[in-house]
Amino acid sequence: MVIDFIWVIFALFCGSLPLSYWLGNLVLKVDIRQYGDGNPGGVNVWKAGGPRWGILAILLDGLKGFLPVALAVYLGGVDGWWLFLVSLAPVLGHVFSPFLNFRGGKALATTFGVWTALTLYIVPIAFGISLGLWIWLFKNDGWAILAGVFTVLVFLLVGGFDQVLVGTWIANGGILTWRYSELIINSNQSE
Repeated sequence: MVIDFIWVIFALFCGSLPLSYWLGNLVLKVDIRQYGDGNPGGVNVWKAGGPRWGILAILLDGLKGFLPVALAVYLGGVDGWWLFLVSLAPVLGHVFSPFLNFRGGKALATTFGVWTALTLYIVPIAFGISLGLWIWLFKNDGWAILAGVFTVLVFLLVGGFDQVLVGTWIANGGILTWRYSELIINSNQSE
């Protein structure tokens, strides 16, 4: 139990590292929060410095979700509801980074990293395909995220996935929906 708790703290710490923000400051010499939607994430590194740096930042944000969860599962043997906590910790760390006064990013890349560690390619591919479809249909990232989260939930339920994974997806999807809710609200006000 103590070891499992240490894995949660480690995952929270990894998620809280604002790697995209630091990359923008160190390499591009800009505060990436001055670009795009004002978040310290990989997309704004892309907007500030182009695709080469943006892809690197997105991969780094994904890695900080992947690494602690993969280590906890494959090295630490974490499972059950401790896995739920370890899996949410990088996402929460990214959203509430103490390095940025608890004002982090939206955690989409970190979510992909977490779910790559949990299911290898299965959920990331399902989520990626559903996001692509919904972005094409909705033209609004907020609604696309909401629809993508729901689509993957149905996929997990129909596919008979473990209840811990389903619960983790519900919580993770709730965080994503909350972080993208401003886009949903803004799209409703512009109609």
